[in-house]
Amino acid sequence: MQPLYSPHLILIYNPLHKRKIIVRDISWLSFNTRVLQEAADETVPLRERIRFLGIFSNNLDEFFRVRVATLNRMIEFGKKSKMHLEHNPIAIVEKIQQILVEQQKEFDRIWHEILRELKKQKINLITDKQLSKAQQTYILDYFNEEIRSHIVPLMIESIQNFPVLNDKSIYLACKLSKKDKKIPQRFALVSVPSRHLPRFIILPSKTADRYIILLEDVIRFCLPNIFSFFGYDSFSSHLIKVTRDAEIDIDNDISTSLIQKIEKGLKSRKSGKPVRFVFDKGIDPSLLTYLVRRMGLQQKDNLVPGGRIHNFKDFINFPESVFVKKNLRKKSFIHPALKNTASITKVILKKDVMLHFPYHSFNSVIDLLREAAIDPEVVSIKLTCYRLADRSKVINALTNAVRNGKQVTVVLELRARFDEEANLEWKEELEDAGAKVLLGVPDMKIHAKICLIKKRVNNRTIHYGFVSTGNLNEQTALIYGDSCLLTADRNIMADVNRIFSYLEHPKTRVNYLKSCKTLMVSPTGMRKQLVQLINKEIKAARLKKPAGIVLKLNSLSDELLIDKLYEAAKSGVVLKLVIRGIFCLPTESKKFKKQIKAISIVDEYLEHARVMIFQNGGKEKTFISSADWMVRNIDHRLEVACPVFEKNIQQEIKDILQIQLKDNIKARILDNELSNQYVNPRNTKKVRSQVDTYNYLFRKTV
Repeated sequence: MQPLYSPHLILIYNPLHKRKIIVRDISWLSFNTRVLQEAADETVPLRERIRFLGIFSNNLDEFFRVRVATLNRMIEFGKKSKMHLEHNPIAIVEKIQQILVEQQKEFDRIWHEILRELKKQKINLITDKQLSKAQQTYILDYFNEEIRSHIVPLMIESIQNFPVLNDKSIYLACKLSKKDKKIPQRFALVSVPSRHLPRFIILPSKTADRYIILLEDVIRFCLPNIFSFFGYDSFSSHLIKVTRDAEIDIDNDISTSLIQKIEKGLKSRKSGKPVRFVFDKGIDPSLLTYLVRRMGLQQKDNLVPGGRIHNFKDFINFPESVFVKKNLRKKSFIHPALKNTASITKVILKKDVMLHFPYHSFNSVIDLLREAAIDPEVVSIKLTCYRLADRSKVINALTNAVRNGKQVTVVLELRARFDEEANLEWKEELEDAGAKVLLGVPDMKIHAKICLIKKRVNNRTIHYGFVSTGNLNEQTALIYGDSCLLTADRNIMADVNRIFSYLEHPKTRVNYLKSCKTLMVSPTGMRKQLVQLINKEIKAARLKKPAGIVLKLNSLSDELLIDKLYEAAKSGVVLKLVIRGIFCLPTESKKFKKQIKAISIVDEYLEHARVMIFQNGGKEKTFISSADWMVRNIDHRLEVACPVFEKNIQQEIKDILQIQLKDNIKARILDNELSNQYVNPRNTKKVRSQVDTYNYLFRKTV
């Protein structure tokens, strides 16, 4: 795939920091290009290629809901707005549009290539115009039995106030007419009920060929049945979709509870300002003009002519059953220290255990909580939750703990974007069970992933638990690469206890966060400590001593920390970076004594762990963290970076990072041009880091 980025508006001089910076939003689009590259890669299994197209589409939806919406608000505010990069938001939006046009062309090319490959495998995605007689009969029956009750057509010309279209839904915009023109044409909208019904309907087949039809095409075929009583005999329909501003404004009205604010915000999100209107480019011009006028849209609202299919994110779940050859992921396995043990707790009380998901099984975390729930010596369980699985085993273990007489405290982050509604429901379930639910701190998201379990043994209190880089979600743990330290280290647990004391008593005079001695905690001390660690490497480099930093993050955009890394590179510190997504640090400069090595890995699993290694004068310091290096994480969220003390775990983390830094199959070079060029394997051994990491960890179980 050819690079989609021209140098203009990628690197921009920032007068405040007196150097160039890569624009955050353009960098994020570059990440989504890497996702698109995976969809284009013919060595990737076909269903996975389709899944990557779905991920690309889902990412883009969120990008518009959050980032483009934010830029639009800045444009509206004009001179009053202050952007953290201090660039012109109008110019950035224009650049975004240029890139998106090219990305859409590439998306369409890949999709048509995939359709051809599907046909070669006798998998046919057909439309309402391609149905055989037998298939038509099946579809009519399926519509009457499964779909009809979900269909409520809107005769939009008869509605005085145009309906608010749901942000996550797709609609068939229909033109109804009579061939003899005896009655005037009319317009209607039909919501496609893909939230309640499968988007993909597999049709019966007596041959080796498999046939799939989309839900909207079933509805298209049945439009005469839906509108028959109007007397029309000619129908045209095309998909449309609206993307809305997803930011929830939480006011400072102290008389209103956070729950009420979140509920109010969720309602306002559903009617948020449109930031994108996507339509099938084959739509009837008169119908399009009517919709744009009734919805009060303008060209600046990102009117996007698209293909026949919208909400491509649903293709993440393209039916696997139609493929003869299944793409089975390797199964996760139990960590060797926890294998064949009667009690995970006893193991942790003796030594630290580092779990690496999705290679190690997340069941060990669930089993730890289940053990605590029934252990008569356990007094209390405290943990933070950000995003949970749909049928969360974590919540199940906690409610069982309450039934067994344990004191259970759960910190639920109600402002976890797009999970607010689910977390409100979990709050109710936990409170009904008798758990104590805390809703965090005003003006600060709780993003740290920590757990504290308290035991009383022979009048002695013992604390143990875990610190993790990822969510307590057994579903995403199957595809997210994260690290979780199970530990009873007294210093770590003492700080975890201080954090929970702060969360339970945020207004107390005692500043528990500032008194943390082992963990780096934001927003109180992490920035200062990170700067100190970088400064130590800079000092060593200037004294001609070995100096190096290895970072693995999801995003790197914090200007002040980028300044320190820039200074480190100028001083001769060896910087090796693995950054999945947003990356605003220029890696190529004549000012650098040591050029920065920076790569991004996009593969089967989502790289999500944050890991930091500082050479520290030969006494390496290793951390895992919940925090990316972004302003929001360092200054406006409660985050934790946890040191790793055990030498064997330090070496294990170092080995895994070295495997990733040697990746020459799925690694892209992060250069100043955002070219997304793959690392060239040359004559060296091929390294696919996710496969090699699996093998590295699995060998330890044998």
